[in-house]
Amino acid sequence: MTQDFTPHGKHLIAGEWVAGAASFRSEPASGPAHEFAMGTPGLVDQACEAAAAAFPAYAATTRAERAAFLNAIADEIEARAAAITQIGTQETGLPEARLNGERGRTTGQLRLFAQHILKGDYLDRRHDKALPERTPPRPELRMIQRPIGPVAVFGASNFPLAFSTAGGDTAAALAAGCPVVVKGHSAHPGTGEIVAEAVLAAIQSCNMPGGVFSLIQGGKRDVGTSLVQHPQIRAVGFTGSLGGGRALFDLCAQRPEPIPFFGELGSVNPMFLLPEAAAARGAAIGAGWAGSLTMGAGQFCTNPGIAVVGAGPAGDAFVKAAAEALEQVAPQVMLTDGIARAYQDGKARFDGRNTVQPVLVTASEGRTAAPNLYETDAASYLQDHALGEEVFGPLGLVVRVSGADEMETLAKGFEGQLTATIHMDDGDIDLARRLLPVLEQKAGRVLANGFPTGVEVADSMVHGGPYPASTNFGATSVGTMSIRRFLRPVCFQNLPEALLPEDLRG
Repeated sequence: MTQDFTPHGKHLIAGEWVAGAASFRSEPASGPAHEFAMGTPGLVDQACEAAAAAFPAYAATTRAERAAFLNAIADEIEARAAAITQIGTQETGLPEARLNGERGRTTGQLRLFAQHILKGDYLDRRHDKALPERTPPRPELRMIQRPIGPVAVFGASNFPLAFSTAGGDTAAALAAGCPVVVKGHSAHPGTGEIVAEAVLAAIQSCNMPGGVFSLIQGGKRDVGTSLVQHPQIRAVGFTGSLGGGRALFDLCAQRPEPIPFFGELGSVNPMFLLPEAAAARGAAIGAGWAGSLTMGAGQFCTNPGIAVVGAGPAGDAFVKAAAEALEQVAPQVMLTDGIARAYQDGKARFDGRNTVQPVLVTASEGRTAAPNLYETDAASYLQDHALGEEVFGPLGLVVRVSGADEMETLAKGFEGQLTATIHMDDGDIDLARRLLPVLEQKAGRVLANGFPTGVEVADSMVHGGPYPASTNFGATSVGTMSIRRFLRPVCFQNLPEALLPEDLRG
């Protein structure tokens, strides 16, 4: 690969690059546009049938073989680092440092899953020995987690690497022993193509079945519909908007054979400033919040869009510091024209409400976004559901409360979230103790004295939460526990050892 990489614009289906009858043109933030083959239901069918054909052989591979495959994908991605960064920055407008860091996270996820499956703990192996002398006799029972079958993965707009072609969903599914069919995101098709080339190279070097991975480039809505409704698909991984995710979730539930839809749909990630912390360091927290709010033009699903703070001087200092810090942030390029328009529409929703007071209002033009800050009171927030809807971009809302009781009431009024944050000092422990049982019911991750942007890929991480943050509150899309989405427990009763899966023998 060189810095002059030009995409060929084809789909990857079962080890072969396939052209399409129709095409679409990319809309990069900078650099040349390119033509890409458009996905169709027919191509989806080919990919899904190939995945189903590959499943028995791939599911039968050893953990060592799959670990080598995952590591090979990571190696091949790193071998294409320059080309990925070049076209990735052009397509998304993200800076080189962000793309390089995200590439490291992507390869790190693949390697982490390789290590994870080698340990074998995820198999949750259980054995109840036969008790023939008992009345009634107990049979020999052995249980193990087994791969579910072909998995559909939807590339995300805001993470062209870590949540897309070979991102966390794909890594988890492949680690589990499941073939993957990816629907690429039209915001970064060139980036997806290079990563697919890396996966194909790993398939070939590791002698894996060609159907273990396919990439269908963006198409019309019928492509996504046909993918989640294809009878060979056994589960779906999705990161995106609430509207799009809910539509796909409903389609999965309406199938003749319903399948799980693991959708991460975003949230407003509320942040609570408790009184002692606000009094001691409210201004510093406000400046830190501004940095988190505008990181990546606010295009993170863990962006802390709402700050809850008391009325009075400490809260005033927090708001003033946040506004001053936001004023220093220049407009940033957003991922797509559509996301930029949605951000402007979200801002207009706040501008049109007399219950919301502007603190810092800026104008955004074209594909860029400038930060905005608004303020309201708890009563107004609780009466207006629209104020709790995510605005994907650098827009913050401060909700002022009269005291601890109103803060707790507000916490109870939030919908499901990916994260919830408490800023506290030692003197806030009693109020924090009141809030914590509420927040752990509302969010998948609860933080103290930090900011939620930045999701550590680790065994303990939970990136999910109650609806509408995600469609399955018992799952995570980040960390090694995410492999559980693509496994199911199978009990083998009185089977001869020769018939058992290799990991259950002995």
